[in-house]
Amino acid sequence: MAASMAASEETLRRAVEGLELLLGRSAAGQGDFQETKPASLLESLRSSVAHLEAKLAQDPQWGELQRLRTQTSHQVPWLPSCSEVTWSFTRHVLLLLLCLKRCMVLLAAAYNPTPSNSKAPEAAPPLSPDTLSIAQEKTVQAALQCVVTFGLCPYLLPGIGLPLRHRTEFSALVEEAVSPGCLPSAMGKLYATCTGLVEVAQHPSLGSLVLTRHLGDLLAGLCQLGFCPARRKGEEAKPERELMGLTEEERNSCREALRGLLDRVYQPLVVRELLILQGGSRQGSHSREHDRECPLAPAPAWLRRLSGQLLSERLLRPGGVQAVVRGVLEGAGAGAMGGSNAEAAAADWRKCDAVAKILSSCPQQSLSLEDYCQQVCPQILQLFFIQDKLTARQFQRVATMAVLTMTREHSRHAEKHLLRPLLEPLLRCLDVEEIPLEDLSAGTVLVKEEELSSCVENVFKVCVVGNEPSAVLLSSLQGVLGVIFSIWCFTKQNVSFLRTPCQEILLWFLEKSERQTALSILEGFAGMGEAVHLPSVFCQFQAASEGGVMVAVRETLSHDEDEALYQKVSSEQWQLEQLVDLLSHFQSSGLAGDFFLRCLKELTHVAGQEASEITSVSAGSHQSPLDLEQCCGPRLKQQERQLRVLQLVAMLCESISDTLFTDTAQVVEFVATTLQRACASLACSSGGTVEAQTLSMAMGLVAAMLGGAVQLKSSDFAVLKRLLPLLEEVSRIHPEPVIQELAADLRMTICTHGAFSTETITSAAQTTLGKTCAEAAAKTKVNTARDTSEKSGSETPEPRLPPKTTALVPLSPTPKSHLAAKSVPETMNSGPSATQDLRELLLSAYDPDIPARAAALRSLSRLIEQRDPEALKTQETLLKVFMENLEHEDSFVYLSAIQGVALLSDAFPDQVLPCLLSQYGSTQPGAAKVATAETRMKVGEALMRATRMLGDMIFPHRDGLIHAFLQGARDPDSSLRASSLSNLGELCQILRFQLGSVVHEVTLCLAAVVKTDREAEVRRAAVHVVVLLLRGLSERALEVLREVLLDLYRLLKFVVGCEGDEATVLHAQLALEELDGIMRRFLFPPQALEKKIEVLP
Repeated sequence: MAASMAASEETLRRAVEGLELLLGRSAAGQGDFQETKPASLLESLRSSVAHLEAKLAQDPQWGELQRLRTQTSHQVPWLPSCSEVTWSFTRHVLLLLLCLKRCMVLLAAAYNPTPSNSKAPEAAPPLSPDTLSIAQEKTVQAALQCVVTFGLCPYLLPGIGLPLRHRTEFSALVEEAVSPGCLPSAMGKLYATCTGLVEVAQHPSLGSLVLTRHLGDLLAGLCQLGFCPARRKGEEAKPERELMGLTEEERNSCREALRGLLDRVYQPLVVRELLILQGGSRQGSHSREHDRECPLAPAPAWLRRLSGQLLSERLLRPGGVQAVVRGVLEGAGAGAMGGSNAEAAAADWRKCDAVAKILSSCPQQSLSLEDYCQQVCPQILQLFFIQDKLTARQFQRVATMAVLTMTREHSRHAEKHLLRPLLEPLLRCLDVEEIPLEDLSAGTVLVKEEELSSCVENVFKVCVVGNEPSAVLLSSLQGVLGVIFSIWCFTKQNVSFLRTPCQEILLWFLEKSERQTALSILEGFAGMGEAVHLPSVFCQFQAASEGGVMVAVRETLSHDEDEALYQKVSSEQWQLEQLVDLLSHFQSSGLAGDFFLRCLKELTHVAGQEASEITSVSAGSHQSPLDLEQCCGPRLKQQERQLRVLQLVAMLCESISDTLFTDTAQVVEFVATTLQRACASLACSSGGTVEAQTLSMAMGLVAAMLGGAVQLKSSDFAVLKRLLPLLEEVSRIHPEPVIQELAADLRMTICTHGAFSTETITSAAQTTLGKTCAEAAAKTKVNTARDTSEKSGSETPEPRLPPKTTALVPLSPTPKSHLAAKSVPETMNSGPSATQDLRELLLSAYDPDIPARAAALRSLSRLIEQRDPEALKTQETLLKVFMENLEHEDSFVYLSAIQGVALLSDAFPDQVLPCLLSQYGSTQPGAAKVATAETRMKVGEALMRATRMLGDMIFPHRDGLIHAFLQGARDPDSSLRASSLSNLGELCQILRFQLGSVVHEVTLCLAAVVKTDREAEVRRAAVHVVVLLLRGLSERALEVLREVLLDLYRLLKFVVGCEGDEATVLHAQLALEELDGIMRRFLFPPQALEKKIEVLP
């Protein structure tokens, strides 16, 4: 056995040396044919062959190789001998390669490796004796290159493979030196070369050398041998052997060898070589310049069909889609090795789009389009999950474009095989009712985090990044849009990377879909329509560990009806808030305004139904309770819808009212809706203060538009004419003469395109814009003259009616407003024009219209914040105005007043804070009126806002504030006691080191309240003061609270042990945790690893 292995190793070395002799390599390393002329090249080949034959015949050490060579030559009858120099050289190289392969097989079969040494597990295992060294591999590679160059490429037909002249200078020299001869002879030599290379490639080591460098040429040769037609059209039928030089059996063997290579080699490499075999474009010039720019000549028709068929077979195999994509993209530099060209390949979007078109086209050999989609579509979706960072971008782009292309070209099949599987995790949230009840145990995970995250990200890539909306894509996405909206609302409550893609998907759909569809979707988000399917009630979104979201079965709802109702209402409230936030992104496109108008029309419809509903209910009052329940059931759902619409309108007005409308048409639509609602209310005799104010506002808005607030065009007047029937009805049925007159004047102004204008319209317009009636009257003639001059150039003015002098008064002033006007000092009425606006704001601060009053208070606060000199001069008047509005019951008014008082305290702390402290002590300055507990709590809020603004500057007023809050902690009203303690805790948190000796009084007060007060909320507030005190002082609490810290600790332990209120105990535990943290940091300070470097003198 050892002798046999030694003989095989010696033969292997001689075979490699023989290859070196044929290649003309010397000991100095020269060789591989450096000639530059065909004659010299042929002479070198002839010399190399003669040298090898002499060596084999004369040297006894080469006898074993000579014997093996002779034996191999008898076993390969398909390798004929020939007198031609190039073929003789090729034959000798192939025989030596076959001998080398046989030696390597024998060495591998006789090799019996010894067991590895367990004492040295890190040692490398011994090499197999059939392993080639680096120098031997280089020799074999050069020999294979010569076989392909001399024995394969010259015999390929034109258009098959890459021509030799386009490869290297040596290849071009070979093309001139080699004569293919007649077709049968050329096909025989090509058959022998390809068969020999296939035989060599069966060995693993030699096969890697053959297939990694010469696969394309070998595939080209096998295709020509196995599939090239025997004769052309019009030629006489002759024996195939005479035409091709091959028998049918030999051609079948070539076909089988081709199939074996295609199944054996790395599939992306096969795809790339098959694409090259398809040849270049058949269009264009065939000049030399074109040949240099495009080396690939047009391939024959039979080869293009064959390559396409083989590519389709690669595609339809398992994993074929990924192989095709890799085969195309790896040629752009983004192959398995990646490299510096990966980013450049990612930017080559045209190549990705071309691959997507290939994937979306059904090949001819597929049974049907349905069968093709069943095989390919799941593989396309798998491209989204490629993890390799270098190729993920290209694969995902191909997948995105393939989905969009198939959706556009094969919509029905794409919806079934691509879109539904893509959206399956989202659809699962809608189909929970179909799951058996025994599988719906609480906490069961319905959709995992990975599934949901991948689904949302893939939908984002297809829709937003691809950005090719189609009817099928929008329809499929609409089915799961409610789930995406619910996920987005959930992510707004915490931190999740799904928030942005969900928001972008929603914005993309609403932007790309039709306006009516978008409005229906928004209604579905608000719970007012069925265009959107929201997740099942059994689904509950939960935050996942990787920053995503997962869906689980909801736990059993609370049996407490109040708690369940609270959860339902709070969830709906949160969704409405997020809907308004979503609409804020559509202010420029007008979608928000259209949706607002749609909600207003819903309110108009409600106003028209109220009378009939009231009549039906009163008529059925004598019915039984069961009948009444059945009758009122639908009304309850309708009332719930009405409340949701009202809430949504209020949110839109509060959040994005300033930029809600984007054009004149939307404003006119808003006015028309308002007028319709007013007419419906008047017809039902249910008009109230709110309806009257809304009607006045709408008509004032039209007057402002006609008065010059916007530049109206002829098309705008065409839109305004929609208001004519409504204005006529208002002028006919409204009970107020002023409103009737204004409606009639507006109607005439619209009909005359602004040529007719009265003082009534101008006054209403200027009042709406915030100007005085006196200024409006001064500008009436100027506006009239300007309108006349503009109309004279294009239209003939109609006869103008005499101007009217009636001024618009939307609401008659109440006695309270007159008294308020009298309370303003007379010096304000006679001041210069600079104080005119301030005087009007002070008057509006007593307006019975709540929005007007709140707006005036906000404007006054803004003047104080900006340190307006005119406003600061009247600080006493402003304080009085704010303090009187604190008693208003509407939160919009008294919160605006609180803000004004706080800003005034920041500007004049020495004058304002004593007044506030006096009123907080239960009596107003200079009056015997006792303030209510609610008013005193409002004053306390103003004091705390002022304290926050002043910061450290509050120290001069420390004693007064603490005294007031301590006194409030003894008030009979429990709400005021709790409010005072809360204010005291925040004040102590702000004062910190400035608290001083007052801490003893605070501690005693807190202990007394905790131990003696009967109200739980008051005791809760007292313990919370301790929490705020410890949090504010942090590590400094040991210094500031040194004398009372033990008392506070005992008080907290008393609460934990004896208190019955759970919330109070929780506050006490939080305070103990704060105290524990402070003590731990004091006793065990963190070790700081610092290095001190001192420079010695």
